[in-house]
Amino acid sequence: MRNPFPACAAVVLTAAALAACGSSADGTDPEAAGAQRPAASGPAAPGPSATTATEPATPPAGEPTVSAPAATAEGPKTPVDEITPATGTFTKEQKEYLKDRVPKGMDPAAVLQTGQETCDKLRYLVKADRDTAVGAIVTGEVPDAKDAVAGLCTQHQDLVDEAAYGYPDGKHTGKKLRPGVYRSASPTTDCAWQIEGAGGKELASGTSDTGKSRKITLPDSARTFTSTGCYAWLPEGAAG
Repeated sequence: MRNPFPACAAVVLTAAALAACGSSADGTDPEAAGAQRPAASGPAAPGPSATTATEPATPPAGEPTVSAPAATAEGPKTPVDEITPATGTFTKEQKEYLKDRVPKGMDPAAVLQTGQETCDKLRYLVKADRDTAVGAIVTGEVPDAKDAVAGLCTQHQDLVDEAAYGYPDGKHTGKKLRPGVYRSASPTTDCAWQIEGAGGKELASGTSDTGKSRKITLPDSARTFTSTGCYAWLPEGAAG
């Protein structure tokens, strides 16, 4: 099925778009609440040489955002007591995030930038729509969210906690299923789902072409849950 939401690396943000996002309320803006899911990409992160994170810089119009090297690169890691920036110092939180994450020979500032970019993306998304931000964590569109939030932007911990109980599109079976009521986060107009019990017996199914959130119930007897075009399902009753 066609995925209407491009990958993060393909998104080009203009200065005007960034300015518009910055003026949105934190998920309470009536227009933001009903908006289509924005791409899981936010403003580029600033260079991490300062002792604390600062507001992201606005890239020139039409210039793509370049991500830092992956923080999970394989190979020997730099001991935490040897992790130092080229200038200034790292905060305690930044150094904790970098622990066991900086490959030998790599600039720790580049690894730190990866985490800061993750925090920037979450801040951008939650301003547009909170469910979209949680869904982006559930689907993995915002990678490394758990570690980045724990060390660099703890104000978003509630998003990570809720995402741990969500389901992305796909097929989920057995012990991975948790009974309860779920709502779709930023579904497409081709959202469809099916719930099956023992022996493949259909318990519930449905489709939605409205692009609006729908609610479903996973019963105790559910053994398989399949979803396409719905993006992600979040536990109902969580803070919103």
